[in-house]
Amino acid sequence: MSIKYSMAVCAAIMSLLSFAEEPKADDSQESYLYVLGVAQDAGYPQAGCYQAHCMPGWQDPLLRRGATAIALVDPEAKAKYLFEATPNLPEQLYALELQAPSEQYSLEGVFLTHAHIGHYGGLMFFGHEAMGSKNIPVYAMPRMHSYLSNNGPWSQLVEYRNISLRPLLPDRSVKLGGLSVTPFLVPHRDEFSETVGYTITGTNKSALFIPDINKWARWELDIAEVVQGVDYALIDATFYGGGELPGRDMSKIPHPLVTETMAALDGLSAEDKDKIWFIHFNHTNPLLREDSKESHTVISEGFNLAFEGLRLGL
Repeated sequence: MSIKYSMAVCAAIMSLLSFAEEPKADDSQESYLYVLGVAQDAGYPQAGCYQAHCMPGWQDPLLRRGATAIALVDPEAKAKYLFEATPNLPEQLYALELQAPSEQYSLEGVFLTHAHIGHYGGLMFFGHEAMGSKNIPVYAMPRMHSYLSNNGPWSQLVEYRNISLRPLLPDRSVKLGGLSVTPFLVPHRDEFSETVGYTITGTNKSALFIPDINKWARWELDIAEVVQGVDYALIDATFYGGGELPGRDMSKIPHPLVTETMAALDGLSAEDKDKIWFIHFNHTNPLLREDSKESHTVISEGFNLAFEGLRLGL
């Protein structure tokens, strides 16, 4: 096992153990991203899955993973932001509470990428049956904005002012004090809304967040060039390779395979490869197992696997 991979595993274990500690203030004034979930929309293990690859997650709670979400924490402004509102929102808000306690940090917004369950379904917890929140800013693209406004139960969140919708436009930055967030359109299955990724820019560094996208070739931009322009890239790793879903036509679920992404980025320097953090693992993805040969392959090729508790300074 490589030193880098061993350190990542240890950090993940320490993050899980820290959930039992009292919330601690962050003395640093550096903004940072904090990974709250790394699995595909349904989490790991997936509901109704009792196959060999899911059973370890049912038998050992420490192996479970929430749907993909990250937080942006700004110690200087005492503000925190969510990217995605997943079905695992209660646990993820608790993990964020340990990082940025509500006594000191206010939740200033939620940025959504699209209308698939793992990315917006957690909005229900802001409703009057649960948190009964007051005007939580929810940033959404035009179709997503319309979808939430005009379809129940989401429209009730708007009507009751549990959330306050904030419009986004592609390639238009939202200023968050000294930080900025810029959405950009990506190709995906857009049944109810468009799909975006985000560039998140801090004082010193920038990050790319693309949890869902179709094959890289369907995007108008070159992923290798985009990676070279940022300091971190958290990108779609839904499936490691072909054949992960026996009996299903994977061409109808056209995520870039991790093997394809590594091939597309093979020409990058070691420094640029180290910017990559694969995220959004389907429950079938062997990258969820730290001891799998696929995980060792990714690490040996110079890339990284995102884990819950990962912190990236901006």
